[in-house]
Amino acid sequence: MTKPVLNSFFVGRALAQSLNDKLGETLTYTLSELGKINAEQGEKLRQFTQEVIDRAARETSNAGGNTTTVSADGQTVDVQETIDDLRAEIARLRAEIQTYRQ
Repeated sequence: MTKPVLNSFFVGRALAQSLNDKLGETLTYTLSELGKINAEQGEKLRQFTQEVIDRAARETSNAGGNTTTVSADGQTVDVQETIDDLRAEIARLRAEIQTYRQ
Protein backbone atom coordinates (compact mmCIF):
# COMPACT_ATOMS: atom_id res chain seq x y z
CA MET A 1 0.00 0.00 0.00
CA THR A 2 1.12 3.48 -0.70
CA LYS A 3 1.75 5.90 2.08
CA PRO A 4 -0.92 8.51 1.00
CA VAL A 5 -3.62 5.82 0.93
CA LEU A 6 -2.59 4.61 4.37
CA ASN A 7 -2.57 8.16 5.72
CA SER A 8 -6.03 8.79 4.24
CA PHE A 9 -7.35 5.65 5.94
CA PHE A 10 -6.09 6.72 9.37
CA VAL A 11 -7.30 10.30 8.89
CA GLY A 12 -10.75 8.98 7.93
CA ARG A 13 -10.77 6.60 10.88
CA ALA A 14 -9.74 9.39 13.30
CA LEU A 15 -12.43 11.66 11.81
CA ALA A 16 -15.09 8.98 12.27
CA GLN A 17 -14.02 8.36 15.88
CA SER A 18 -13.97 12.08 16.66
CA LEU A 19 -17.42 12.57 15.13
CA ASN A 20 -18.68 9.57 17.09
CA ASP A 21 -17.28 11.01 20.34
CA LYS A 22 -18.79 14.46 19.68
CA LEU A 23 -22.13 12.91 18.78
CA GLY A 24 -22.07 10.86 22.00
CA GLU A 25 -21.24 13.94 24.08
CA THR A 26 -23.98 15.96 22.39
CA LEU A 27 -26.54 13.20 22.88
CA THR A 28 -25.57 12.78 26.53
CA TYR A 29 -25.78 16.52 27.14
CA THR A 30 -29.16 16.76 25.39
CA LEU A 31 -30.62 13.87 27.38
CA SER A 32 -29.24 15.37 30.58
CA GLU A 33 -30.89 18.72 29.85
CA LEU A 34 -34.18 17.02 28.98
CA GLY A 35 -34.03 15.15 32.29
CA LYS A 36 -33.46 18.42 34.15
CA ILE A 37 -36.35 20.11 32.34
CA ASN A 38 -38.61 17.15 33.09
CA ALA A 39 -37.66 17.22 36.77
CA GLU A 40 -38.21 21.00 36.96
CA GLN A 41 -41.62 20.72 35.29
CA GLY A 42 -42.60 17.95 37.70
CA GLU A 43 -41.55 20.09 40.65
CA LYS A 44 -43.41 23.12 39.30
CA LEU A 45 -46.54 21.00 38.81
CA ARG A 46 -46.21 19.64 42.36
CA GLN A 47 -45.83 23.17 43.76
CA PHE A 48 -48.80 24.42 41.74
CA THR A 49 -50.94 21.53 42.94
CA GLN A 50 -49.92 22.18 46.55
CA GLU A 51 -50.70 25.89 46.15
CA VAL A 52 -54.18 25.09 44.82
CA ILE A 53 -54.84 22.65 47.67
CA ASP A 54 -53.61 25.18 50.25
CA ARG A 55 -55.76 27.94 48.78
CA ALA A 56 -58.83 25.68 48.78
CA ALA A 57 -58.14 24.73 52.40
CA ARG A 58 -57.84 28.40 53.42
CA GLU A 59 -61.08 29.28 51.65
CA THR A 60 -62.83 26.31 53.23
CA SER A 61 -61.69 27.31 56.72
CA ASN A 62 -62.64 30.95 56.11
CA ALA A 63 -66.08 30.02 54.78
CA GLY A 64 -67.02 28.05 57.90
CA GLY A 65 -69.55 30.59 59.20
CA ASN A 66 -69.64 32.85 56.18
CA THR A 67 -72.70 32.44 53.97
CA THR A 68 -72.27 35.61 51.93
CA THR A 69 -71.22 35.12 48.32
CA VAL A 70 -70.82 37.29 45.27
CA SER A 71 -73.20 36.60 42.42
CA ALA A 72 -72.40 36.79 38.71
CA ASP A 73 -73.64 40.40 38.50
CA GLY A 74 -71.27 41.45 41.29
CA GLN A 75 -73.83 41.87 44.08
CA THR A 76 -73.34 40.16 47.43
CA VAL A 77 -75.98 37.64 48.38
CA ASP A 78 -76.55 36.00 51.76
CA VAL A 79 -77.05 32.36 50.88
CA GLN A 80 -78.86 31.47 54.11
CA GLU A 81 -81.27 34.37 53.62
CA THR A 82 -81.97 33.23 50.07
CA ILE A 83 -82.65 29.68 51.27
CA ASP A 84 -84.99 30.98 53.97
CA ASP A 85 -86.86 33.11 51.42
CA LEU A 86 -87.24 30.14 49.07
CA ARG A 87 -88.53 27.93 51.90
CA ALA A 88 -91.06 30.60 52.87
CA GLU A 89 -92.15 30.88 49.22
CA ILE A 90 -92.58 27.11 48.98
CA ALA A 91 -94.62 27.05 52.19
CA ARG A 92 -96.84 29.87 50.90
CA LEU A 93 -97.36 28.09 47.56
CA ARG A 94 -98.24 24.84 49.34
CA ALA A 95 -100.80 26.68 51.42
CA GLU A 96 -102.32 28.23 48.29
CA ILE A 97 -102.44 24.83 46.56
CA GLN A 98 -104.20 23.34 49.57
CA THR A 99 -106.71 26.21 49.52
CA TYR A 100 -107.27 25.74 45.79
CA ARG A 101 -107.87 21.99 46.18
CA GLN A 102 -110.52 22.56 48.84
